[in-house]
Amino acid sequence: MPQRPYVIDQMISAKAIAARIEELAREIEAEFEGTDKLVVIGLLRGSFVFIADLVREMQLPVEVDFIEASSYGDGTVSSKEVRILKDLRGEIQGRDVLVVEDIVDTGFTLHHVIHMLSARKPARLKTIALLDKPLRREVNFKADWIGFEIPDEFVVGYGIDFAQRNRDLPFIGKVRFTD
Repeated sequence: MPQRPYVIDQMISAKAIAARIEELAREIEAEFEGTDKLVVIGLLRGSFVFIADLVREMQLPVEVDFIEASSYGDGTVSSKEVRILKDLRGEIQGRDVLVVEDIVDTGFTLHHVIHMLSARKPARLKTIALLDKPLRREVNFKADWIGFEIPDEFVVGYGIDFAQRNRDLPFIGKVRFTD
């Protein structure tokens, strides 16, 4: 299926993202002060750039693991059906855990993942999302930390894709279709 033509308008600059990550790292350090090791779980694939920058900024001992969950496929609208494509490699029972998400839209994916991880009995389970679209929320869920609240726009960049494209952009941009 051919892709519709589009352009990308910058919404959040790379500089603004870096500054916000510094702030978030300080808040997370305060929350998890004294932890022997924080298990930082990235939701693949969109969070990989965010998680890399976040863990480098935090002054905490960390272990990184990943879950791959999907509710979009190659579309621009959530299917509301969350599938776990890759589960954790390590155990989280009794551990401090931070789940890192790129964007909270309808909330279905993060809600599903948090429910699944809670059943594994971590000591503490917190969430962070780089972007939040509260106007799209369909489940009652809010991340503990949010980088930026954005309007109901389809965005790409900084790890977030459209049909596996545009993850490499250093900024967050709004997709504007030209046809």
